[in-house]
Amino acid sequence: MSARLVRFFCAALCLVSGVAFAQQKAPTPAEATFYDAARGRTPIIETTDPPRLTNWVNNDERRPRNYDLQPPTIPHRIDGYQVDRNFNKCLDCHARERTGFTQAVPVSPTHYIDRAGKTLPTISTRRYFCLQCHVAQEPVRALVGNGFENVHTLMGKSPAAAPAAAPAPTKAPAKK
Repeated sequence: MSARLVRFFCAALCLVSGVAFAQQKAPTPAEATFYDAARGRTPIIETTDPPRLTNWVNNDERRPRNYDLQPPTIPHRIDGYQVDRNFNKCLDCHARERTGFTQAVPVSPTHYIDRAGKTLPTISTRRYFCLQCHVAQEPVRALVGNGFENVHTLMGKSPAAAPAAAPAPTKAPAKK
């Protein structure tokens, strides 16, 4: 009886899966023509091969910054770097006490200040995980358009094209 029951369930399963397969519908025109910038011209409903990985920018040149307080980008490879609560590979070269030997750019003094404004002898825990702000560069095409213009570019434009400058803040008189 049990073998007969197993055959019955197998037949029922085949029947249900066949009906489900037959009910798959063709994509609508909107689904067939919707494209994603990361996937290129391949429709969303089709699978794609992942983009080929390229070599990261690894020229050790300091890149210009586009806005005030922008964290500098990382001009070298960092794959395989351990940066966790137990160890920070970046500090092997960029810790202030090591830069004389490594000739790397030292960590900014702001990274030694805690939330209360107190200067610490070691990197502040809120600045310990470098990759929260600093990123390595990869030579890839942009997925979306970008019309960002840095302040120097904007300052070089005619006054009509540049946005109006905010008035300078006035300092309140000191209370005695």
